[in-house]
Amino acid sequence: MITRFTRLLPRRRVFAAAAALAVLAGPGQALDRLEFQAPGADKDLLAALKGASLLMSSELDGQEDAQDLFAAARAEYGRLLGTLYAAGHYSGVISIRIDGREAAGIAPLDAPARINVIEVRVEPGPAFRFSEARVAPLAAGTELPRGFVIGQPALSGTVRDAAAAGVAGWRDAGHAKAGIAGQEVTADHRDATLAARIALEPGPRLRFGPLAVEGEARMRERRIVKIAGLPEGEVFSPEELDRAANRLRRTGVFKSVTLAEGEVLSPDLLPITATVVEEKPRRFSLGAEIASQDGLSLSGYWLHRNLLGGAERLRVDGEIANIGAQNSGIDYKLGLTLDRPATLTPDTTLGFAAEIGHLDEEDFQADVATLGLGLTHYFSDNLTGRIGFDYEYANGRDLVDDFLFRNVSVPIGVTLDRRNDKTDATSGYYLDGEVKPFFGFGTTGSGIRSTLDARAYLGLGAEDRFVLAGRLQLGMVTGSSLLATPRDDLFYSGGGGTVRGQPYQSLGVNVTRGLLSPKIGGTHFIGAQLEARAKVTDAIGVVGFFDAGRIDVGDFFGTAGDWHSGAGLGLRYDTGFGPIRLDLAMPVGGTTGDGLQIYVGLGQAF
Repeated sequence: MITRFTRLLPRRRVFAAAAALAVLAGPGQALDRLEFQAPGADKDLLAALKGASLLMSSELDGQEDAQDLFAAARAEYGRLLGTLYAAGHYSGVISIRIDGREAAGIAPLDAPARINVIEVRVEPGPAFRFSEARVAPLAAGTELPRGFVIGQPALSGTVRDAAAAGVAGWRDAGHAKAGIAGQEVTADHRDATLAARIALEPGPRLRFGPLAVEGEARMRERRIVKIAGLPEGEVFSPEELDRAANRLRRTGVFKSVTLAEGEVLSPDLLPITATVVEEKPRRFSLGAEIASQDGLSLSGYWLHRNLLGGAERLRVDGEIANIGAQNSGIDYKLGLTLDRPATLTPDTTLGFAAEIGHLDEEDFQADVATLGLGLTHYFSDNLTGRIGFDYEYANGRDLVDDFLFRNVSVPIGVTLDRRNDKTDATSGYYLDGEVKPFFGFGTTGSGIRSTLDARAYLGLGAEDRFVLAGRLQLGMVTGSSLLATPRDDLFYSGGGGTVRGQPYQSLGVNVTRGLLSPKIGGTHFIGAQLEARAKVTDAIGVVGFFDAGRIDVGDFFGTAGDWHSGAGLGLRYDTGFGPIRLDLAMPVGGTTGDGLQIYVGLGQAF
């Protein structure tokens, strides 16, 4: 027997639940028994059928109303048959009996007021294979699904994916209106084969037409068009369309952004309409972290997303840190940044930054200020590059003498972020590297400060409920002597950002200056953090971790260097916008710490 159909439709008619049933019959009684059988189905197919079953879901949810059960039974045919088709079974037989009567044969007006037993039986029949698998015509370079080949299992999803891939191939080649002209799918039940033939209609090759904007209120339309950067007049590209939408979303000005293709204009222009919904222009945020020895840190910011109507972002940041710290005083800073997207190119953001602050560390105090101008370029959603020009100033005193550092620097950095979640990653990796040449005035030295931050995540088990996470940090200053390098460009180890279980910035180097040997930061730093994260429930997780750090002068692993380490346990509570973090850590190696350290904050440690 050969069955011919132009779409993959159920063999048995699927009935919709009648809304009037709830008022035509009184309250039903509880279901006594639900039987679900699928003779001949393998383990995976049986699990898929049960997972698609509304009746199984109703039983698990404790559904007792007869009208709801009857409606679920009538909708069951289509769901189960769709599951069979998805697994390549096209001659299945489905029977759903309500107290001995086939559910499909019961008229909606005769719905039972009481249901005692429901019996579901699915005979999947043989698994079909492709006897023909053809999509034509195809654009050059189109890749069809691997399974869409003669002799492979004839899964309905594979047929749909092949059709979608064919259309996508033509769209990638500039044929924006490509579609399916016809499809013929023939099932031969005698030899359990399926012949799939899909005809495509590429349509003309089109170019981007003008971009129209709808929904803007405070944002200027001209700036929206510039930020989107849609290349009007160039050949249509779905990738360029997605990039334009992402550029608009990246500004933070909009709640939602959609780009829709219009009707073709003469001769070959395709107009695009951007529909946007704007966010509220202002927002603020407050944060806090506390550690047993480092004290309390309070931070916050105020943000204006659209200062001048062109997506200019003004942000004012403030922080007070080390309140109640055991080995240092209170640090504070106030900063301002102003960013303007789509400067020079649609993917380039111009930024201005200014910051003033006071540092009260264990080995020095200083008033500091920074003034800078920078460009950030988005090469892709995952890769960004940046370059800046900064003036840095620090006036203070260490344990021996006063100091004044002044320099200009040119920081150049690259960030590659392939994490699946920026606040609670379970897979992927993150790389950030920066090289900062600095040129000192007066007694300030000149050199290069280089840093690398590398993180990786590996999820294990069902739904990544167990995650291994690792972090490696490297830093070095070359070309400038230790005492001629600005103090905040030197490296320390210890605390939540480097080695938990060791006091904040407790590891540096001792230098001999007269009769004193004060501790300052080093020119070389290596840090490593390892975590094993496990979810106990959907909201609660536990973490075990080990951190280590080393500070050196002049070179890595030099004779003047030293190391320390710490380990501990942590608790995480998922708030939906990031986990709340509680870490308890003890020193393991080194001589810089003694006793329990406690850390509380928002988000994973890295």
